Order: sequence, then C-alpha cells, then structure tokens
Amino acid sequence: MAIFIESYKQSAAFRSEKFNPIMLALNERAKVIEACFEPGQFIPVHQPGVDLTLVVMEGEGALVADGQEHRITPGAVAFIPAGESRGLKADTRLIVLHVVTPPPSDADHTQVMAGLAKGAWK
Repeated sequence: MAIFIESYKQSAAFRSEKFNPIMLALNERAKVIEACFEPGQFIPVHQPGVDLTLVVMEGEGALVADGQEHRITPGAVAFIPAGESRGLKADTRLIVLHVVTPPPSDADHTQVMAGLAKGAWK
C-alpha cells in the first residue's frame, strides 16, 4: 500500500515522557517511522541487526554512528549498517525520518528498552 503525506508536520506528535515513534509504513522489507523528540529525549546507543537510514527533518541533536558522535541539523542524512552502534539524542525539538531495513525484531529492541528504563543514552 502506497502512502503519501503532504508534509511531515501533519503527522508530528510529541510526548513528554519519551520520544514518540510514529509508524508511517511497514511491510516485510522496511519500517518507516517519523520519530519526534523533545529536548533531552533519546534512543539509547545499541547495536541491532538491521540497517538504518536517518534524515533530520527539523531540530538539532547528536547521533552516535559506529562509536563516533556527530552533530545533526536539518538536512543531515546518515546510513548505519546492521551491527554498528547507533543512538540519537535531541538538543532541541527534533523530528527525524527513520527507515529500518528489514523491520527490527523484538531482540533488536532489547538494548533500547533497557537504556530507556535506565534513563541512559550511552
């Protein structure tokens, strides 16, 4: 099923307790998420077995990609292959397009859930 969103701002929504992953599309080959972060919110550094393509739509923050930290601003694009460490933290209100191939398994999210429970980004 094709999707079309005229503007990423139409689907953006934020939560005060943690980042908000908004599912835009999902099939057996890819998962497309619009992830919305308030300042200080994060996806903990983890090493899943899936590829990630990330595009910064709005805001600023820090991205860990294979152990190196990078500043991110609107227009930044990153590709992080399966098995490499990755994590994301917002400095300002942040919206990113997050494409994961193939879709992650429950095991791929284990480190993320543990980091969120601890409140630890790195």
